[in-house]
Amino acid sequence: MLMQARNSSSKQKAGRKSKSSFTETGRRAQIVAAAIDVIAEVGYHRASFAKIAERAGLSSTGMISYHFDGRDDLMREVVAEVMRLAEGYVRPRIEAHESYAGRLRASIESNLDLCAEYPNHLAAITEILSSLPGGSPGMVAFLDTTEANLTVQVEQIRKAQRAGEFCDFDPWVMMRAIRAAIDDVVRRATHDPELDVRAAGRELADLFDRATRSTS
Repeated sequence: MLMQARNSSSKQKAGRKSKSSFTETGRRAQIVAAAIDVIAEVGYHRASFAKIAERAGLSSTGMISYHFDGRDDLMREVVAEVMRLAEGYVRPRIEAHESYAGRLRASIESNLDLCAEYPNHLAAITEILSSLPGGSPGMVAFLDTTEANLTVQVEQIRKAQRAGEFCDFDPWVMMRAIRAAIDDVVRRATHDPELDVRAAGRELADLFDRATRSTS
């Protein structure tokens, strides 16, 4: 009976801990979501803890300080959340295609469909990255992730060239041109709500399809 009582007590404690962890995770996500909306609306520099707390429905800014070690920590989590969202949104659409040309088109279109579907997320990360100093942890992490993704995409282009699907060109030059074109549309979209981002994505996909496709 004593062993059973201890087991029961341990289970209850584990249950309380799991519940607490779940609640804390949910609260952090709530704060990040509020930060994204506030940054998108008023800009990086005017996104105070007071405004974020108000948007999140918190009684005080102390709740933000409890979950995050200051503003930089919160901004890093905002960038990480946007990157996670982008990965989960874009990757399945790319992997749904077998041809390299289909994957390239899906990559371009899905990046800009993401911008159309989650405008605040893209506006927030654009604001943050344009405001962070070059050597800050958040900027370094973002650039490292971007460079790693480009490396993977460059290798895919090389495979497409070896398979005869793509013509001869420098894969690094092409991928950086594609990335710059997508980023330019995202920047324009943050200042021009009337811009048809999805149409721009289709046009860019057509452009780079013609630039990469083998004619033989």
